[in-house]
Amino acid sequence: MTAEHSAEHPGGLPAGPPVALTIAGSDSGGGAGLQADLRTFTACGVHGCVAVTAVTVQNSVGVTAVVEVPPSTVAEQIRAVVTDIGVAAAKTGMLASASIMCAVAEVCDELGIGRDRVVPLVVDPVAASMHGNPLLAEGALALLRSELLPRATLLTPNLDEVRLLVGLDVGSPAEQYEAARALHAWGPRWVLVKGGHLQDSAHDVLYDGREFTVFTGPRLAVPHTHGSGDTLAAAITAALARGAAVPDAVSYGKRYIAQAIAHAYPLGAGVGPVSPFWRLRPD
Repeated sequence: MTAEHSAEHPGGLPAGPPVALTIAGSDSGGGAGLQADLRTFTACGVHGCVAVTAVTVQNSVGVTAVVEVPPSTVAEQIRAVVTDIGVAAAKTGMLASASIMCAVAEVCDELGIGRDRVVPLVVDPVAASMHGNPLLAEGALALLRSELLPRATLLTPNLDEVRLLVGLDVGSPAEQYEAARALHAWGPRWVLVKGGHLQDSAHDVLYDGREFTVFTGPRLAVPHTHGSGDTLAAAITAALARGAAVPDAVSYGKRYIAQAIAHAYPLGAGVGPVSPFWRLRPD
């Protein structure tokens, strides 16, 4: 079930763009979640499809409520998209609960999405908002480890998520290597330990079980970073959908997010979002 469905159009019209799927929650403030994913897909030249897992009530200040979509409905959204439109890559964001994770894992196996499958799967293990609001039901972490990590082509945790998943407090680039090894042991093909929360660097460490690749980047003194993790994972997914190998896709995503952060803008009374608008500038 790949993007071949969209390669040709009846009547000889131009071929459509590659297709990527985000399995994620909705951010009513538009800064993160599936909204960030879709605008990133578009900016990266990829058509975005959606399987909504939850609806959050949030703005630039925080999250005040979360309403989960029934797991069967989440699975049916994925099935409807893949069996008709086809996808070249997929990502997960906020999965909200253990039951949704199980449903996503099962339907991904059914449709050939995930590690060692036709369609690569980027797992962004969203557990809490940047304001500290929980986005994952209590007890779901164990299912995240057992059900999603082994199915991931690429896992993209930030340092807070590293601590939740494997109990390591990473405070230096050297400790990112230890974290990458610990996470890789849970089964993902590749692990990208993001360093955006480090004080002295913004290095990301990619590990495939044998070799480490370090992606350097500037630390930008920008207060508005809402949706940065979602945006990075979505840019990587878009590159995978366009046929890039994982290291090249990560490099592309790293360059994209650096520009998105550099062009972030204020919104509301709290933290504003990273911006895709730099891709629309003539230069």
